[in-house]
Formats: sequence, structure tokens, C-alpha cells
Amino acid sequence: MARLISLVEDGHPALPEVMAALAPHGGHAHVVGLTGSPGVGKSTTTAALITALRARDQRVAVLAVDPSSPFSGGALLGDRIRMEQHATDPGVFLRSVASRGHLGGLSFATPQALRVLDAAGFDVVLLETVGVGQSEVEVAARADTTVVIVAPGMGDGIQAAKAGILEIGDVFVVNKADRDGADDTVRDLRHMIQLGNRERSVDWRTPVVRTVASRADGIPDLLEALDAHRSWLEESGALEARRSQRARSEIEAIALAELRRRLGGEGGLVSDELASAVASGRTDVYAAASRVVGAVTALPSSQ
Repeated sequence: MARLISLVEDGHPALPEVMAALAPHGGHAHVVGLTGSPGVGKSTTTAALITALRARDQRVAVLAVDPSSPFSGGALLGDRIRMEQHATDPGVFLRSVASRGHLGGLSFATPQALRVLDAAGFDVVLLETVGVGQSEVEVAARADTTVVIVAPGMGDGIQAAKAGILEIGDVFVVNKADRDGADDTVRDLRHMIQLGNRERSVDWRTPVVRTVASRADGIPDLLEALDAHRSWLEESGALEARRSQRARSEIEAIALAELRRRLGGEGGLVSDELASAVASGRTDVYAAASRVVGAVTALPSSQ
């Protein structure tokens, strides 16, 4: 599995063949995304969830995305250190991947890495994002269930209602609930849920769970909420709809990457000559875009 995920990260030429072989074996794992601002306890919550899931004899994979340095391009990949108590468990697979500058809290390789883990037969795949802000909500498009973790002191109710990241949550967790201000945070979240027009899950009553992940307090309640959401997804048909949308976005991303490779190589879809023509005023951006589209449609089809 580690080698296959490395193939994904490196964009190896054999990747299409590998994914074709894995495709019939996927579609069984419950993919749970955990996101939230830095310092709210995502890794601690993930480790506590692993313990609870393993107590039910479920196989668990963790894909933890670490931020890459904008200067060196390197990443610490330190989440496995925080989860070292599970490192020798044969029913647990831990993998850290670097974001490599990709926005949205995830890595460009995340979708195919998730498919590798799903095909490997894990019951639950935990996807832990880098610390994200209000608008970086890509995890919702990659997970069956999105867990948004917050901590006391996140701000007043108005700020909570404005935060875009809170609009994606299927389950909210107030971690470090033994701290002052936890009651206020829970109240603000519940008020926001009542006010929000959550059209994508109108029949799902979004729970707010209190936890102290460092002591495993509230983790059984969180697990119960995850089970309830999985059941709702299956009964309502939302699970199939979400996975279809996920596949659509993956297809588009791969198709665009291939078009860039065919037309412009590393430089992208737009040639230097065309960009210079727009910059110098010899043509306009709409005419240039039409030329790019024309070049794409003129490409020969391949099987």
C-alpha cells in the first residue's frame, strides 16, 4: 500500500494501469474527513477514534495531510509521531502525505490515495487535513462524512456563522470541552445550524458532540454520530450521490492535467506566445481562450 501511494504521489506512468486493477475492489470503506483550524486537536481526536474503532475490530487507515514549506517544499509528516501507539497494530495503516502547495487542506494526490486504501479492504479511512481557514473546504468533496473540529475560544456567534468551513460539517466536535467557554461554543454552533439553510442534508440533524480527546471523553458519542450519519447516507441515497460527485471532480482533474500535458507540457494549457500576445495587447483574453478551446477540441481522441 505504501508503494502504491508513492506511485500516486509521484504521478508514475503505471498509475492508470494500477487504478484500473484496483477499481473493482473499492466502494466499501467509510471515508471520514476531519478538519478544523490548527491546534484544535485533530490528530489527538484521530488517534482516539482509531482506538475506539479497533475496539470494534474494524480495520482503520489514516491519511494525514501535512503542509509543505513554501520555501523548501519539504514537509514534517509528523502525524505518525502523534499516533505512535497504533504504529505496530496490523489493523491500522498510517500514512502522511505532503500538501505540496495544493490549497484546500488536502494534497493533489489525496483522491487516488483514498481509492488505494479503500481497495485494500479497510472498514474506515480517516482523512485528516492540514489546519484550514474559512474557505478551504475541499475535504467535504473527498469524504463521505465530514467532521469539523473546533475548540472553545473560536469567536462569537456572528463569526461562527460567517465561517465558511462550518458550512461543510456533517458532525461538529467541540474538543477540549473541559475548558472555559465550551458551553458558549456549543450554543453558537447549534444556533448557526438552526439558522443555516443546509439544502444538501435537510433531513440530517447535524449533531454537536463535546469531547476531550486527550482523555477519550466523548469519543463514544462521536462514534455514534458517525454511525448514524453513515446510516442516513445509505438510507437517503446521499452516499451514492456524494460518491458520484467525487468521481466527477476526480475525472475532471485528471482530464485537465492530461490536456495541460498534451498542449503545453509543464507550462500549462496556455503557451508563452499566446500569453505574450494578450499582455502586449495584440489580442484579448476571450479570443485567446477560444484558441485554447479550439486546440483542445482538435486533439485526436485516444482509447
